[in-house]
Amino acid sequence: MALTAKRERRRRLLVAGLATAAVCLGALGGWWGRSELASIVAGLPPTPSIATLPVSVEVLDRNGQMLRPFTTDGRWRLPVTPDQVDQNFLKMLFAYEDRHFYEHGGLDWTSMARAAGQFVLAGGHIVSGGSTLTMQVARLIEGDSTHNAYAKLRQILHARLLEQRLSKTDILTLYLTLAPYGGNIEGIRAASLAWFGKEPTRLTTAEAALLVALPQSPEARRPDLHPQAARAARDMVLDRLAGEGVITADDAATAKRDPMPKARRDFPMLAAHLTQVALTARPDAREIRLSIDSRLQASLEDLAHARAGQIGPKATVAILAVDEATGDVLASVGSGDLFDADRHGFVDMTTAVRSPGSTLKPLIYGLAFELGLAHPESLIEDRPTAFGSYIPGNFDGETRGTVTVRQALEQSLNIPAMVVLDAVGPARLVDRMNRAGATPVLPKDATPGLAMGLGGAGVTLRQLVSLYAAIARGGTPVRLNDGISPPIPAGGAPAPVLDPVSAWYVSDILSGVAPPTNGSFGRIAFKTGTSFGYRDGWSVGYDGRTVIGVWVGRPDGAPVPGLSGIGSAAPILFEAFDRLGGKAIPLRAPPAGVLVATNAQLPGPLRRFRNPDAQKVAADPAPQIAYPGDGVDVDLGLAGGSGEKLVVKVRNGAPPFTFLANGAPFGRQDFARQDSWTPDGPGFVRLSVVDAEGRSASVGVYLQ
Repeated sequence: MALTAKRERRRRLLVAGLATAAVCLGALGGWWGRSELASIVAGLPPTPSIATLPVSVEVLDRNGQMLRPFTTDGRWRLPVTPDQVDQNFLKMLFAYEDRHFYEHGGLDWTSMARAAGQFVLAGGHIVSGGSTLTMQVARLIEGDSTHNAYAKLRQILHARLLEQRLSKTDILTLYLTLAPYGGNIEGIRAASLAWFGKEPTRLTTAEAALLVALPQSPEARRPDLHPQAARAARDMVLDRLAGEGVITADDAATAKRDPMPKARRDFPMLAAHLTQVALTARPDAREIRLSIDSRLQASLEDLAHARAGQIGPKATVAILAVDEATGDVLASVGSGDLFDADRHGFVDMTTAVRSPGSTLKPLIYGLAFELGLAHPESLIEDRPTAFGSYIPGNFDGETRGTVTVRQALEQSLNIPAMVVLDAVGPARLVDRMNRAGATPVLPKDATPGLAMGLGGAGVTLRQLVSLYAAIARGGTPVRLNDGISPPIPAGGAPAPVLDPVSAWYVSDILSGVAPPTNGSFGRIAFKTGTSFGYRDGWSVGYDGRTVIGVWVGRPDGAPVPGLSGIGSAAPILFEAFDRLGGKAIPLRAPPAGVLVATNAQLPGPLRRFRNPDAQKVAADPAPQIAYPGDGVDVDLGLAGGSGEKLVVKVRNGAPPFTFLANGAPFGRQDFARQDSWTPDGPGFVRLSVVDAEGRSASVGVYLQ
């Protein structure tokens, strides 16, 4: 009896539907061209163009991977084409929504008949829409509800026009772009990223079913707000598709066991500072491609975030990685955390002007090499030196006496660097920085002076990396390219920052700088710098392929106790190189003209760098015995009949030094500041040292 009633209801539904459909068809045929329909058609919105449809601007990396999308009118609506969507999803969509999509002209009369019959039997209430995908696109374009006959008629007319004016691929593209998926999410790509964290190119059966179900009631079925309704809608799609043979019953059962997304995922936001600059520079673009490598960018952003937390509560980290050959910016990390207000994360510290500390010293020495004033093995004095009222000192307050230029740069000694800068001239330093695209910012009304060499002028991390890239390239500058700035007009070769030989000397020295505890010796050529007051820590380095610069500090310019280039920035630099992947690329081979020699083998004028103005050399302090201290006991193991040698170290004074024990000389050193003595046995001894000017110092110690 129940079966008979069910069949009768189906029969009545079919008859009513066919009758209503026939009436609608007759009405359309009879009314087409009448003023009422003409008025409706005239009031329809313009047919959108796929090429000009407002969509979210996408900023992509060098390989086409998404770095960051931006909303359009507050909505996430990402451009998409059918071939960018999982084909199984499309198969499920057509089966559930519009199985005759490629056959009808905008209306599927079978579906309309079913919907019309339901409308009649329900006493004039719409039970199901019977809408084709084309009709849904019409509704999405108009933004109106279709829960009344007039709106439905308008939608039908609009669908017919769309079919006349657009291809099926264009109509499907509009649906995939405009369909609502809850909140401000529109389109399949935005939905897949928001709910599953991935592009819709490969979807599971469960994911595809949810994305088919959501547009029918996007707010009521939002997985984050109404998980049970979302699950029920998804499972309803699975059951229907299984019943129609689109998927197997086993696939449907398995898909039902898949968990539902519990929250919306964040959209990608890599290189946040740089992508914002790109959007500002090209506001009308639909797609912007940058030089960034998204994999490296993500890795270095994680590194900056982790290390900023270790440096201090308000400190941050900026990192810039550049391809040496092309100048392409591979990663640009402006801060350790974009949304950390305490760290001023919104400030892009790759472009902030800061004091560079000692990081300009390699260029200073490179100019001396180029001018024929010095060689890496030339001797230079590290002793108190006055330049008028300016008397620079070393970071640790000590002087080393006579050292080689190589040692002076490796140890970042300030006094020798100022002596060399005084010889090559601050104006020449500024000119060569300009050639590298690193124009220094001087205090108002100031002219270039010696203080520049120790951080007395402002530069940005981008400028500093550009300068080091030129040195790494053998002195040839390269413009940093991030994909935003317009290309450089064709022209002649740029003026070199250094000649190839001088650039190689600098690289060779920097490759011998002692690395931090997490670094490998000789892995890269690098230099560190610390600005006055511990406000900026820098480390810039390069191998044969990549140049990376690191800045650490507080964006507000406040001091960070304990901050230093070698202790704070250099460990980050070496870890950044480790994250490049692959083997280290060796530095450039020495060019023709490189002179590899000891100091004794150098031509006479290159053996010693002499201060151009002897009057600037202040009087050397008298020598002092730095070790052992006066009056101390030194255990050399002499009581057992044998023992170690006693090492005597001296500071200050002018070499050569003569070392004595109880008045008897035991050693002479032309440049070294230490010697060793073998005592006869335990007991008291007086140790003395005499420098080149006859000044002496002595201490008394007890040996045991």
